Amino acid sequence: MAKGKKLEEFEGGRATKDLVAKVLGPTGNLRAPTIVAGSNLMVGFHPEKFEDLFG
Repeated sequence: MAKGKKLEEFEGGRATKDLVAKVLGPTGNLRAPTIVAGSNLMVGFHPEKFEDLFG
């Protein structure tokens, strides 16, 4: 989860209330951009992490 320059990483297979609260916007939709690649879910944009994951 990237928000501004802040990066938060969550690991594990189950969504927690904390994770859900961070990836959903005020309207209940996923924040943009949201990218699913394999088992990775990236919400928001963080240039270094984007390069790491998608090269």
